[in-house]
Amino acid sequence: MTPELIAAIERAKAEKRPMVLATRLADGTQLLLPDPAAAPALAEAARAALRDDESRTVHLPDGDWFLHVYNPPVRLVVVGAVHIAQALVPMAALLGLDVIVVDPRRAFASEERFPNVKVMQEWPDEALDAIKPDSRTAVVTLTHDPKLDDPALDRALKSEAFYIGALGSKKTHAARLKRLRALGHDEAALARIHGPVGLAIEAVTTPEIALAILAELVAVRRGALLAERAAA
Repeated sequence: MTPELIAAIERAKAEKRPMVLATRLADGTQLLLPDPAAAPALAEAARAALRDDESRTVHLPDGDWFLHVYNPPVRLVVVGAVHIAQALVPMAALLGLDVIVVDPRRAFASEERFPNVKVMQEWPDEALDAIKPDSRTAVVTLTHDPKLDDPALDRALKSEAFYIGALGSKKTHAARLKRLRALGHDEAALARIHGPVGLAIEAVTTPEIALAILAELVAVRRGALLAERAAA
């Protein structure tokens, strides 16, 4: 691998950009993808590898290529440093998620309550603007407070976040949707919100609710991957 390639990979990692290092097995030729100059078949194979989050060897007209996937970690933005978040965050870390806790209330959003996790004490809309949720980002709101949850959901709906969840009863969620409609979100956008959040496993305790949320997040992520794979 050339010094130029190594430097390009390190830059992409620092910027958390997904990429594929393609190596032709016959002669060692290497390319960093995406690259507008890449052959269409190789470019499509790289997109599929990134989508599946899986390094692989592919057989193409110009030879066999090994595609080494460099994907940034899946991020989980938790809005609300509440007691459910204290159960959710450690579980999410075990799944390999890069967790960010957002809450402007300094008494809640502290390193003592959330050790070894990035904590942002900005207002949710400001935090989401800085985070810039992408297709490898999930956003979950837990506060029940429209002043905190609604701005976060507004920003999440304007992003490519693959999962958006909001804690609350059906009545609370209906009122939430009404407020988001007033902000200009249509029914197709609102359908992206999983609310009440979590799989219907009759969760009662705080850890059970956290488990239900993460189970739904994983189901959506893996289901989306399967759907994209089928459509490819």
